[in-house]
Amino acid sequence: MSSYTERMSAKLEELRGKDDIVILAIESSCDETACAVTRGRRILSNVIASQIDIHKRFGGVVPEIASRNHVMSISGVVSEALAKSGVDKHDIDCVAVTYGSGLLGALLVGVSFAKAFAYALDKPLLAVNHIKGHIAANYLAFPDLEPPYLCLIASGGHTAVAKVSGLDEAETLGSTQDDACGEAFDKVARVLGLEYPGGPQIQKLAESGRNTVPLPTPLKGETGYDFSYSGLKTAVINYVHTARQKGEEICAADVAKSFQTKAVDIMTDVALRAAIDTGMKKIVIAGGVAANAYLRESMEKKAREAGIKTYYPPLSLCTDNAAMIASQAYNMIKSGRACAGTDLDAVASIPIRA
Repeated sequence: MSSYTERMSAKLEELRGKDDIVILAIESSCDETACAVTRGRRILSNVIASQIDIHKRFGGVVPEIASRNHVMSISGVVSEALAKSGVDKHDIDCVAVTYGSGLLGALLVGVSFAKAFAYALDKPLLAVNHIKGHIAANYLAFPDLEPPYLCLIASGGHTAVAKVSGLDEAETLGSTQDDACGEAFDKVARVLGLEYPGGPQIQKLAESGRNTVPLPTPLKGETGYDFSYSGLKTAVINYVHTARQKGEEICAADVAKSFQTKAVDIMTDVALRAAIDTGMKKIVIAGGVAANAYLRESMEKKAREAGIKTYYPPLSLCTDNAAMIASQAYNMIKSGRACAGTDLDAVASIPIRA
């Protein structure tokens, strides 16, 4: 008798010629327990159990608490996603799950549940790269989008530019050498006394601010396409602490505006230069920071002036969700990926090409 992996890989090969593939996907890489059901590129359900209110009191995600809450939520979230989709669990074509990158304990909850669920139903299992999932969210919003294109990835854990040459093919051209942009947003928000998550709070505060606080320009990546946010983050923290120690008042809105401008401008400049250097006529924005209004407006304006078209997903698909994981699983099936085995394990850090 052939093994589960061999039988399911054969099933996946049969699915390559099917357009309305029904996928149940699970995402648990950080503080969102999510499950979605898709048919082709159409979302049938996309359920998210957020832990934001739980972690607010700590000013950021506590990994152990996140893992425990995933355990409590995942069964109910999967049941709700199936109920809302109108699809019986026996009628899905395959199961997909984020296996990396992310918080190891959180990932393990999703991976363990998905393996058991797929094996019990005798369905193929696909192991999805979280960052490729963020990129694939754009296919749900723009079904006609096709590679090749340049992708700017901006999230709490990643800041990078990648050349996407196929549905399941991506090559990192440059990435952050220290803090990710989203991480810097959260830390600056914390020093300003704003609630977690920091990105939306910084954006809101910056709307009433002026770009008047002297801050250094992050690593320009003049010899490549790398980023660095540690220096910018530290400069903001030092500026605020120094003012407080001297008893001077600061305008938090001006700090937020000045920081956001520096943080975003370097991303758009590097992404645009990478697109021009590689001859790309499309720039796609992916990740949680893609929800930032200034980033969207700035990237769209600069790209339009260079004759390049910009794509970014709706706000609901920017932050972690399972529909994006299903979208990437669809790409993997069409690209001929094999089924993951029952020995699939979570991985805290994986390259974009995985």
